Amino acid sequence: MMIVFTIATYLIYRFSKIAYGKWSMPFFHPLLLSPILLIVLISITHVSANQYLHASKWLTHLLGPATVAFAVPIYKNLAVIKKYIGTILISITCGSLVAIFSTYGLSKLFHLKSDFIISILPRSITTPIAIEVSKEIGGLPTLTTVFVIITGIVGGIVGPSVIKGLSIKTPIARGLALGMGAHGVGTNKAMEYGKQEATFSSLAMIFAALITLVWGAVLIPSLMNFHHIF
Repeated sequence: MMIVFTIATYLIYRFSKIAYGKWSMPFFHPLLLSPILLIVLISITHVSANQYLHASKWLTHLLGPATVAFAVPIYKNLAVIKKYIGTILISITCGSLVAIFSTYGLSKLFHLKSDFIISILPRSITTPIAIEVSKEIGGLPTLTTVFVIITGIVGGIVGPSVIKGLSIKTPIARGLALGMGAHGVGTNKAMEYGKQEATFSSLAMIFAALITLVWGAVLIPSLMNFHHIF
């Protein structure tokens, strides 16, 4: 069963990539279409979600090495990164804060429950680290993963239009915006612009994750204490 569902997952993802490349419609985005097709598959075959996750769990383990691989373009552009390190750190720190506070504000607006809020606060960082942050602060990793994917898809679709609308032309600005706003999906989109955009997007994704680890230990518990008081 493990081999069958691993192959099925790969084929469905490849089909989604081809469909998105051919029609470029938001519905055909691989991170949106693939889960829908997988849900249909496990429903038809009467396989539970837990059985599917167990059968294809090694694919999840590949998230870690895939994230580490983003270090390669960073190493190749180390000189440019050193030149703009101040701008990079300030931009990503502000972006991380905006992501957390905007998520918290919207959660309060819609009167979401505490466990739901905790689970979605780390939504703006890459999946492997978001899961660990969610566990650390008492969230639900599965729910966190869903919102990380949603954030990535929306950011990957909307991001290029925002960049075009605001006439953002410098590689560093485009890369940081896509990496901070849509993490892995944004980095994949940044590659379409160029190597420097992909580098800065990778950097934004990694630094955002590290910074959010700090916020996860300090800021998020404080926000939740404030939530319980009011």
